[in-house]
Amino acid sequence: MPEGYFGQYVTIGIFAIVGTVLVAATLQLSRLVRPNHPTTAKLTTYESGIDPIGHGWSQSNVRYYIFALLFVVFDVEAVFLFPWAIVFEELGTAAFVEMVIFIGILALALLYAVKKRVLEWL
Repeated sequence: MPEGYFGQYVTIGIFAIVGTVLVAATLQLSRLVRPNHPTTAKLTTYESGIDPIGHGWSQSNVRYYIFALLFVVFDVEAVFLFPWAIVFEELGTAAFVEMVIFIGILALALLYAVKKRVLEWL
């Protein structure tokens, strides 16, 4: 094991190089072993077993993306809220106030989304 100031960096560098070599070797080995028989049918776009019609680009409504973003925001809230609830008694009053502020900010964001009518589908 290398010692000194840069010793840990050398260890991390060696680990990164070994990992990169292993990934590259595995990819090359799979390229050598796999069967390769390209046909026209294999190169077409797969659409649930139906032959593709027209071009593959279509425009989606922006509301789907906003709805997905709101889902991610409240999913992240759950990721923070559940572990906090488990150790709630150990954290004390300051952690309670911080969580109330956090939930308040998310509530304001939800009220803003309701005001902008983002959650209405029709």
